[in-house]
Amino acid sequence: MMTKKLLTALFLMLTYASFAQQPTQNVRGQLIDSETRFPLFGARVDIFTSDTTLILRARTDEDGFFLIKDVPVGKHELVASVMSYDVNSITIEVNSGKELVIELPMQQSFQEEEEVVVSGVKKGETINEMALISAQQFSVAETDRYPGSRSDPARMASNFAGVGGADDSRNDIVIRGNSPLGVVWKVEGIDIPNPSHFAISGSTGGPVSILNNKILANSDFFMSAFPAEYGNSTSGVFDLKLRNGNNKRHEFTGQFGFLGTEVLAEGPLNKSGSASYLAMGRYSTLSLFKAIGIQLGTDAVPLYYDGAFKCNWRLKNGGAMSLFAIGGASSIDIVISEQTGETEEVYGEGDRDQYFRTNMFVSGLSLKKPLNEKTYVAATVAFSRENQNSHHDFLVRSYDATTNSISIDSMYQLMGYQFTIGKGSGFFSLNHKIGRKHLIKAGINVDAYFFNMQDSVLNVPHTAFVNRWDYKGTAFLVQPFVQWKWRPTKNMAFTAGVHSQYFTQGNSISYAEPRIGWKLNMKGNQSIFAGAGMHSQTQPMYTYFYHRFDGDGNKIYDNDDMGFSRSVHTGIGYEKSFKNSLNIKTEAYYQYVYDVPVTVAPSSFSLINMGSGFARFFPTELMNTGDGYNYGIELTVQKYFDKSFFFLFSATAYDSKYRGSDGILRNTSYNGTYIANLLGGKEFKLSPRQTLGIGLKMTVAGGKRYGFVDVAQTNLLNEVIYIDSAFNERQFRDYFRADLKISWKLNTEKVTHEIGLDLVNILNTENLLSLTYAPNLADPTQEPIAEQTQLGFLPIFYYKIDFKVAGGRNKD
Repeated sequence: MMTKKLLTALFLMLTYASFAQQPTQNVRGQLIDSETRFPLFGARVDIFTSDTTLILRARTDEDGFFLIKDVPVGKHELVASVMSYDVNSITIEVNSGKELVIELPMQQSFQEEEEVVVSGVKKGETINEMALISAQQFSVAETDRYPGSRSDPARMASNFAGVGGADDSRNDIVIRGNSPLGVVWKVEGIDIPNPSHFAISGSTGGPVSILNNKILANSDFFMSAFPAEYGNSTSGVFDLKLRNGNNKRHEFTGQFGFLGTEVLAEGPLNKSGSASYLAMGRYSTLSLFKAIGIQLGTDAVPLYYDGAFKCNWRLKNGGAMSLFAIGGASSIDIVISEQTGETEEVYGEGDRDQYFRTNMFVSGLSLKKPLNEKTYVAATVAFSRENQNSHHDFLVRSYDATTNSISIDSMYQLMGYQFTIGKGSGFFSLNHKIGRKHLIKAGINVDAYFFNMQDSVLNVPHTAFVNRWDYKGTAFLVQPFVQWKWRPTKNMAFTAGVHSQYFTQGNSISYAEPRIGWKLNMKGNQSIFAGAGMHSQTQPMYTYFYHRFDGDGNKIYDNDDMGFSRSVHTGIGYEKSFKNSLNIKTEAYYQYVYDVPVTVAPSSFSLINMGSGFARFFPTELMNTGDGYNYGIELTVQKYFDKSFFFLFSATAYDSKYRGSDGILRNTSYNGTYIANLLGGKEFKLSPRQTLGIGLKMTVAGGKRYGFVDVAQTNLLNEVIYIDSAFNERQFRDYFRADLKISWKLNTEKVTHEIGLDLVNILNTENLLSLTYAPNLADPTQEPIAEQTQLGFLPIFYYKIDFKVAGGRNKD
């Protein structure tokens, strides 16, 4: 009875709040020069409300800051203009629970003009001023609406043309047919370890991202021929920016959902508002469900937690100094020995108990400082650490047909390893503008690696342990660069640069990797663009230090002198923008990949196929003689979210081939040949305070590649072994998945409530991923092979609340 009364009271309260007077909120921000980050004084900022009946206006102060009070909640158009700069227009969403704080870069006009009347900034353009081709702005507000993305930056990016996922249960991404190994994650200018929970050594993805989009600002995503400042990648780069906390008032966010329970706090560090903090933490909700007895369909419950913070201090003339950190830890125990029946565990293999732990963190100090209106410097120093450790216990089992049960006869340790990599990183760059036509950017990245890797496993007959890794050491990676941007006319831009790279492990060096880009804006909001670049990348670090023993018991490191894998990227494209935020873009590309490690003995093996899944690989002697290619054509039709709806259609037709040391041209493991996404969403305004959002996504793609199984070797080694000469000759049926997202938002006077449900694979389509080793104890004569399917239907719910602290506001 009491519960019924409470629910009735809550319903009446929300009903009253939803139809009360429309709440308002402040919109604040800063306007800066896009190339030097110098603050722009006297700029005009207008907000045109969604019903077009109200125009709110402000001017920026000497530090480029503006404040517009009492903006109604909802979606509006913000337009910024200042003498000698192109107009910039963006769609903003105002909620009652949080102030909206934005940073708006402005592009300087080609010529001095009394009044600028034509916008020079298109929606979706990258933040990096040197990027002219194969680049996409990663808009947090835009991509968070994508169904099935789970607030994960990598899963959000998989909706872009040319990008696909490797496995529904992981966030590895395949860019234009390249291995996920080629992806680099950057934060504040420095390369960071794989920001994923349950990350396998050397990989770039995992089941759950440590990064949370609530701490991210708009960022850049590069897919090919990226500017010269980006190195050690042959595939793509995530250049992520961390947002600053609110420097005027304390605000809080709480969220409870299937993937985690999280809290976020932000606010000023002093009364003047010159410093701010932002801190958040998340703990896996699955472990809470298990603790209170909710069944999850598996006894192996993944546990994880992560957190991040950023403290920012404002300096004179638009400068800033920041202290930041990101980190997380995860664990999972797959204990088959406690089960008595046939197991259908989602994770792991049925002949062993597995215990797996991972953790990573990065912490650093960054400085961004305009020296004057023409020169800007940025610097970051950081330290990061990643660790993976695991051990397996082998189970000797027997099957009792009379009771239809399995018993454990004995158990012994099968394998154990611990890999730790520490890294000290430094980044410095200098931007200098020469007039209105030229921009020079030069800098350097330096990384110092500290390795500690240990691994042992039982031999095939399980009679003795074999040591595979036992290494402690250091290595350095140095990457200087210089790049130049030239605007010969108002509508044309040209970039050129050189990147160099030296890795002390094996003395690998790339003396000069040229990068070029060109773009021409034409009448009718059309543009054509082209670019090319040479790129190189180190191998997964643990592969350098795998060893074997000679006849005298001495360690032999066959691969400690491996060189870089290298690639040449080329591309050309066309883009047209229409009214109402509609944009069409097509791009064709060709990439030649070479110096890829392959086995010395003739075989189909190539490192080009590694990088996804939960398994490490154990290389024999390798040499840098493999090659391959990728080519394709992409189409994107996108309606950016402005008033009430958005849609995105992306499609790619491509081919991805490689050669191992046997010289045979084969499909790479990532050659699905095509992928297409169609997604869209609509928001319905139920009242001045309430909105209902509905989104739908459909993905179709070519099936995964696989080969013919060598049954004898599979039985001997207790893992799937393919016939080498027939590697990747077969393909699973095509992939299809549909996702649906529903959300409801309520803005009260000082609080924003949001409830959402993300229905992943709503049709429960059984997409095939791979073959797995699965011996049949009841009938040992059957082939020990089973088809492994990808993720089934997964409902993900969440409740989020944003609110400000009463009385916690500083003077504006």
